[in-house]
Order: sequence, then structure tokens, then C-alpha cells
Amino acid sequence: MTYTILGFCEATGRLGVGIATYSLGVGGKCPQVRSSLGAVSSQAFSNPRLARLGLNLMSAGYGVEAALAEALRSDPFADYRQLGLLDRNGVAAAHTGSKTRPWHGHRTGQGYAVFGNVLTGEAVLAAMEDTFLASKGANLAERLVRAIEAGRDAGGQTGGTGHLPERSAALLVHHRDDHPELDLRVDFHDHAVEELRRIHDEYSLYLPLYRMRAENPPSAPPQEVYVAQLEAERARKEVAK
Repeated sequence: MTYTILGFCEATGRLGVGIATYSLGVGGKCPQVRSSLGAVSSQAFSNPRLARLGLNLMSAGYGVEAALAEALRSDPFADYRQLGLLDRNGVAAAHTGSKTRPWHGHRTGQGYAVFGNVLTGEAVLAAMEDTFLASKGANLAERLVRAIEAGRDAGGQTGGTGHLPERSAALLVHHRDDHPELDLRVDFHDHAVEELRRIHDEYSLYLPLYRMRAENPPSAPPQEVYVAQLEAERARKEVAK
């Protein structure tokens, strides 16, 4: 009951994952990214070890198809898993086990992979794919959030009792550093995708400040001053409407 996009930005080398699900705390269980290496997610009957193994295999020189095959060979319950891998060149591979709950499936292309299970139908993945490809000029984080929103709007998840709301969602983006540029999580919320959008839009405004604090502390204003500047800019925009 999860839908996911792995994405690569050819212009910047960023790698990321956007994910939403009915389950709780998805950001801590499914997606994993390593800068300049790859992005991976394990889901359905999730096994986080498979995601770590996929990244380790890519680090050892395996291509994504070989890394996927080797990771699945290590797991006696591979038929219950979905696993997607995307490397630093944008090459993707994915697996949907025959025992994952329907509707299930995946799509891959240069720079992305979309996959999900317990969905209303293939239209969910088609909408995610189309939205990601159509938003090529935007930054990677924005493209991933738009894709997740498109999956929700195309029907999202459904189970035996009908539509299943998204109760957790996550956005994970790496650039050049070992640590993530963005690691945003909604662990439990009645409208997790909407909440992820709200958090992303606000947090994105602070990225320049946090870069300054890391790279050039003398140039960084106190955070309360930065917040006041943001509020003043918001007020100017409201007056200009």
C-alpha cells in the first residue's frame, strides 16, 4: 500500500526518493540514498536490509540490474517484496514480487523509477511518471513532491475496505555531501502528502541559510533575523496581490 518515485537530476547529480503510504513512519523504513552513488527503496513487505544491500552492491561496482538480482537472491521472501534501484547515472531497475498485494507494478526510464502496491490501478504510476517527466525544469525535490501528489490525485491506494489514505510520507534528497540535503518525514498524519508539501515548501526557504551556516558562518544572519526577512517578504507579496 505504498507508491514511490526514485529520481535523478542530470543537471546537478542529485538523487532522491519520494514516497507515500498508509503505513506509519515510512521514511525510516523504506528509502535510502547515498550521494554520488544511488537511491533505493524496499517496500510492500519491506525489508530495509535489501535497500542497504543494494547500495552496498552498487558501491562495490555492480550495475543496477546485477545489484537488484543479487539482492533478491539473498532473500528467501523476494516474491513478497518490491525493490527499486537508481544509480548516479540515472539508470534504474525494479522488481515487483508476485506475492505483493495488487494492484502492483513498476515503471522505469532514464532518471527515474516509479513503483507501488495496493494501488487503485496502473494509472497511479502513469500519473507519477508523466508528472516527473513533464517537470524537468524544476529542482529534483519539487519534481518528486509533484509526482507523489500526482499519484495521490490519480487514486492512490485501495484495500479491502476501499480507499486508503496516505498516513505517512517522506522526501529524501542527496547532493554532494554524505548527509542528506533534504530529509523530510511525515510519520503519522491524516493527510500526509499535503503535510509533506507544506513542510517542503517552508523548509526549502531555509536551505540558503543552512548552506551559509555550514560553508560560511560569518555571512549567516541569526535565524530569527532570517525568519523576520521571510515574513517581511511574504507580507510584501500579499500586498502586491
